[in-house]
Amino acid sequence: MPKDRRSFFERLTGTVAAPQQQEDYFEEEEVESEPQPPRAHLAVTHTKPRAKSAPIKKEEDWMTPEEEGQLTVDVYQKDDEIVIQSTVAGVRPDDLDVQITREMVTIRGKREQAREIAHDDYYYQELYWGSFSRSILLPCEVDVDGAEASLKNGLLTVKLPKMDKNRSERIKVKNE
Repeated sequence: MPKDRRSFFERLTGTVAAPQQQEDYFEEEEVESEPQPPRAHLAVTHTKPRAKSAPIKKEEDWMTPEEEGQLTVDVYQKDDEIVIQSTVAGVRPDDLDVQITREMVTIRGKREQAREIAHDDYYYQELYWGSFSRSILLPCEVDVDGAEASLKNGLLTVKLPKMDKNRSERIKVKNE
């Protein structure tokens, strides 16, 4: 019987160590452990390499420079308006573009880093720098002319008055 060269943790959890240079994906295969007393009988999961497929992308490659980040938003309604809020800290009002139609709002902007810092000098790099956008389909038609946008403490607020479809206006017919 060959000697089991797995670490204590691998034997305890039933896993198999993957070679360090191997970039394969793994699939799980259920294998039953040796017979135990009835109440301790458990299935142990082992991993086994599958056919080589696409390499795993490195963390810094998750977004290419020409792609835009997606802006996070809150959209809610009041009695007479739809309100959209988004955090855009570090963006000047001049760098924001808000386009409104009766059915949709598109917010675009760019967050630029104040100075260049070498990649090796970072301990954590979690902030998003670059272009971002978000298009929001509205739940009802809005009055484009009455829309307002404000930026306070990094919070963008867009207020969109609802169109009143039940509102009617009487007009006088002119005799020519």
